[in-house]
Amino acid sequence: MQQVTGWLTRRPATLSEDERAALKDVLARCPELDATAEQVRGFGEILTRRLGTTLPAWIDAVDGSQLPGLTDFALHMLRDLDAVTAGLALHWNSDGAECAANRIKKIRRQLHGRAGFKLLGKMILLQ
Repeated sequence: MQQVTGWLTRRPATLSEDERAALKDVLARCPELDATAEQVRGFGEILTRRLGTTLPAWIDAVDGSQLPGLTDFALHMLRDLDAVTAGLALHWNSDGAECAANRIKKIRRQLHGRAGFKLLGKMILLQ
């Protein structure tokens, strides 16, 4: 099962000939899995090509297909569709802020119970 999941989630161009043949055989035996594979590839395109504006159409297609597991995933994105769409469409990210926050948390864990706010501040400024 993990092997098939790996085949479905990887780019088709990265599969070997044997893997492509095995995947084609599996998908031919299970039409529901074939439909799931098509939707997974569609979502992969949205992710890699930053096509967030096409997300509502993808969610509607998945909802119409009633694929177990995938439908719930797609419908949960509707809870905050604007944020998900922006995250899949914009090139901006919060990597710098996340990095700084993680560094501060690491220092705080290292000094836990041994230092006050003053020393923590000095440690943050020194690094």
